[in-house]
Amino acid sequence: MDVGHCILDGNTDAVEFCPHNSFHNVLAASTYVLQEGDPPSRSGCITLFDVDAENGRLELVQKVETGGIFDIKWAPVLSENPAGPPLLAQADADGCVKVYSLQSSDSDGSKIRDNTLKEVSGKCISSSMCLCIDWNQSATSMAVGHSNGSISIVSLNESEINVLQEFKAHDFEVWAASFDIQQPTLVYTGSDDCKFTGWDLRDTPSNLVFQNKKTHKMGICCIAKSPFDENTLLTGSYDECLRVWDVRNISMPVCEFSMSLGGGIWRIKHHPIKSGLVLSACMHNGFAIVEFEGGEIRVVERYNKHGSLAYGADWQRGESRAVATCSFYDRLVRVWKPEGDIFL
Repeated sequence: MDVGHCILDGNTDAVEFCPHNSFHNVLAASTYVLQEGDPPSRSGCITLFDVDAENGRLELVQKVETGGIFDIKWAPVLSENPAGPPLLAQADADGCVKVYSLQSSDSDGSKIRDNTLKEVSGKCISSSMCLCIDWNQSATSMAVGHSNGSISIVSLNESEINVLQEFKAHDFEVWAASFDIQQPTLVYTGSDDCKFTGWDLRDTPSNLVFQNKKTHKMGICCIAKSPFDENTLLTGSYDECLRVWDVRNISMPVCEFSMSLGGGIWRIKHHPIKSGLVLSACMHNGFAIVEFEGGEIRVVERYNKHGSLAYGADWQRGESRAVATCSFYDRLVRVWKPEGDIFL
């Protein structure tokens, strides 16, 4: 069931629902626009929405103009836990990392009109573009992938961003950098060089734990560790395969099973409550809700109401069971509810 849609001013590449209680109605969407010239320039915007899926409302609340954005992520815990505001991080084409806080004049955040993003920190950390970003579980550090194949680990301390280390991780663009949820000193990376790699951050520079060069036939777009099972991790690739990995032997993770979803898999999002259920953005083949268990993968629902590359996808937390998706060239954000009893 469709809840609402909005066409933005730029090419839309990411949508992220705020994961924190009292802010589940807040949706952020990011854009990237390449403007030809000598030199070319890249601009972007974060757009904030109020989503009420039960009443069919998708209301635009705020626009924040910025550099061209490749990725955004909400911090998994509140700043100044538990009293602080939610934080949203951005990785952009200018080589900068920016962090915004969700400001609210209402103590419980219930008045969305009073919720606005305010930049609390920003730093250009590289001469190359920042392509992806991920928080550790304590929201004290972020892993950033770059267009020159490097990885940066940056800290956020009292609204100040500092680069803890930067190292050459891949031969080409790094589209995926993800902290292990259960092991905070472990970071997974994936790149256009087809290498799936793990790094131990306890060493400086970080120690290579493993590198798989053979499984992915094309570049790696996304990496998603399961929040329910410490041994399970998923990867998505331009080769159109969704792969489920067993990382029990972290020095040699095993690809247990995979399935072609008929489009390069740009984004994978685990359901926040139900284990074994993921939302996938499949580039040229729309969006898919996928179930995996016991060595099997099956598509339980597809959504094909976007007109161009499927890039961004996320689950809304709370009771609404809504989904947000976005596509690139048609600049479209959609919020919808899956059909059927997939949550049972």
